[in-house]
Amino acid sequence: MLAAIRPQGKRAGVWALPKGLVDPGESPAETAVREVREETGVDGRLVEKLGDVKYVYTRDGERIFKIVSFYLLRAGRGRIGEIDESMRIEVAEARWLPLEEAPRLLAYRGEREMAALAWEKMQA
Repeated sequence: MLAAIRPQGKRAGVWALPKGLVDPGESPAETAVREVREETGVDGRLVEKLGDVKYVYTRDGERIFKIVSFYLLRAGRGRIGEIDESMRIEVAEARWLPLEEAPRLLAYRGEREMAALAWEKMQA
């Protein structure tokens, strides 16, 4: 299973992976673990880095280049969807998606590729 979120303001059926900005003094891997906990309610244990997704988007007429690192985590304690009320401004819903279906269900190409890679690694 894969913990996915429906970002606030997105229509039903738009699923994405938890992610966020690296806090000062935090490694990208620590950020991944923290963001999964904050956005899904589930504690994760780091397994390995899956890869990076690079893309460009435009905000207020400015082109922004972004690199997002994704990590494979194993679920630990917590309950999917039980998140702090303060996170509701970002997350409308969190739910488990079947990992084998995630490459089809996730909204963003780079995230679909990471889910497919996670599926391959779990089959090895």
